Amino acid sequence: MVFKHPVNPVIYTLEAAVNRQCVSVTLGTIRKRPAMITVIGNLKGGCGKSTITFNLAIWLAGAGENVVAFDLDPQATLSDVAEVRQEEGVQPAITVYRPESNPTKIMREHQGEVLVDVGASNLWAMRQAIAMAQRILVPVPPSQADVWSTARFRDIINETVINRKEPPEILLFINRADTHPGIRESRETESALASLAGVTLLENRICQRTAYRRSFSEGRAVFELPGGNKAAEEFLGLAARLYPELPPFRKKSNKAQRLNKESPSDDG
Repeated sequence: MVFKHPVNPVIYTLEAAVNRQCVSVTLGTIRKRPAMITVIGNLKGGCGKSTITFNLAIWLAGAGENVVAFDLDPQATLSDVAEVRQEEGVQPAITVYRPESNPTKIMREHQGEVLVDVGASNLWAMRQAIAMAQRILVPVPPSQADVWSTARFRDIINETVINRKEPPEILLFINRADTHPGIRESRETESALASLAGVTLLENRICQRTAYRRSFSEGRAVFELPGGNKAAEEFLGLAARLYPELPPFRKKSNKAQRLNKESPSDDG
């Protein structure tokens, strides 16, 4: 049975309602541990942070992690796709909180993974999340403007955590990369990001592929689409880099896939 939060569009299970706490629904046993807070964001819009957050939340839930997500962006893209997923009945469900849910309190009390989707349109919330985070994941589209924005974002992070003994790890990766080998913007952007001090540039690239738009419109992660696709391979590589301690992703059987509404695969 599903319950709606009285204030926010947050998914509750019956057990959660009884215990008066919000948890993610997973396919296996939920593992609980002190919160690991990962902020996904950048200053410039259009970096793809909501898509990355959504896919990571589903991947973690499927791996048996107790994961919650926060949608602190006024555009509420993450909340919208989570609602589509709920309406389609796709499992595992994910828990998404909005800004009015007292994020600071929930983050401090949660046992497990915390993902925070936030952009510059809510700069106060961004700074609050950064102040509590152990890790900042920064998607960077291949353009000079995004390199400049990322450098400024790094400065905001450093200013926000200047008094912390252990500052958060800042991880950058190219998102929405060009798929054509003749286009050089992705390589040039990587070279520019590699020169930034105080950050780690991941080798993983997420390319601009139609599979993300298709899966997003269905409330699914890109790796939940039937069949194989390059987008899924790229994303699973990023997830494995971020969470090396978790087991590799195992796709549902064909029988399990047929229980959900089928959607066409995409190799592009």
